[in-house]
Amino acid sequence: MKTKEVTDLYGKYVVPTYTQSPLVLVRGKGLMVWDIEGKQYLDFFPGWAVSGLGHCHPMVVNAVKDQCKRMIHISNNYYNHLQAKLAGVISKSSFGGKVFFCNSGAEANEAAIKFARIYGGSGRFEIITMKNSFHGRTLATVAATGQDKIKKGFDPLPEGFKHAPFNDFEAVKNAVTDKTTAIMLEPIQGEGGINIASKDYMFSLKQLCNEKNLLLIFDEVQTGMGRTGEMFCYQHYGVIPDIMTLAKSLGGGVPIGAMAVRADIAHTLKAGSHASTFGGSPLVCRAALAVFKAIEKDRLLNNVNLISKYLFDRLDNLREKYGIIKEIRGLGLMIGVELREECKPLAEECVKRGLLINCTQGNVLRLMPPLIVSKKHVDKALSILDKALEFLPKTSYKQEQ
Repeated sequence: MKTKEVTDLYGKYVVPTYTQSPLVLVRGKGLMVWDIEGKQYLDFFPGWAVSGLGHCHPMVVNAVKDQCKRMIHISNNYYNHLQAKLAGVISKSSFGGKVFFCNSGAEANEAAIKFARIYGGSGRFEIITMKNSFHGRTLATVAATGQDKIKKGFDPLPEGFKHAPFNDFEAVKNAVTDKTTAIMLEPIQGEGGINIASKDYMFSLKQLCNEKNLLLIFDEVQTGMGRTGEMFCYQHYGVIPDIMTLAKSLGGGVPIGAMAVRADIAHTLKAGSHASTFGGSPLVCRAALAVFKAIEKDRLLNNVNLISKYLFDRLDNLREKYGIIKEIRGLGLMIGVELREECKPLAEECVKRGLLINCTQGNVLRLMPPLIVSKKHVDKALSILDKALEFLPKTSYKQEQ
């Protein structure tokens, strides 16, 4: 098939819920992907961070291949030894909690929202989330998300959510009432434009939750699994959440989500109160176990911290060269390059030159390469970005000499 044949089929049969580049990707290995015409691309935004180990990591592929021959799915009415092992690994790698498994980040956040409401009991149901946040596309997670454009057209949304400015502790404190049961936030807002929570802010939120008997929920769907240089982003802060949600990189490419909750309150959800038919199947748990093993075996957290510094230094050089770059921010391999103009033309030019990156919030380029990225990959990616910046018309911004 050719690209046009595929796009024609999409136009005829697929609900058009995505804004898509005219690429048909058919193969991937590591940081490289190939389209249906055979063109090669360097992928610095692999599936919204789903392919955190790169495309088709050998340990994940071998685990999935072997598990497919043994058992793909079983009902959660039976015990699943791989689910038990994975829950143990997540617990020991984080704060010693218990784990509920599902299929996506939105589902993990739904579980956290339901947990918070049951935990609150009669009269306490409100959850404070942050402006510019993103928590998913189900009705409850849309209501939790602090972006109006995500909510448009879906009224009436579930009630019980308040939005406070990110990194503004006083605003959160003032939003708390006797109806509040939880505070929920991303340690780093991804879709919001790579906005990083300050240490003082996180510490103050934890203190407030302790004082008011509120749950502190960290959405680590995008920041988790080594993305920021620690296994989980909260570990940078010395602040332990009551609930943490995971997905994306957890499965190395296969769909899995998880909610980890403090062990002493995990009994709040009882048998029959929540479920997920496909959640924690043998196949996805085997893949996720391989992800943890690869991160440890290949010392990928060390690699994240090493390459992060190199990547930031290279980006700083571009910022000094081009006046269009306003700010570079991020942590580990979760990086935002804020431009003084819309970033879509630049992202499109990068694609033409063989580099896949993302544009969010209109003017923020988002770079989230896999944990296996090397300096050679960075050099190639930044060379393409440099040429794309040079190619853009200079009439609309001042190029610094």
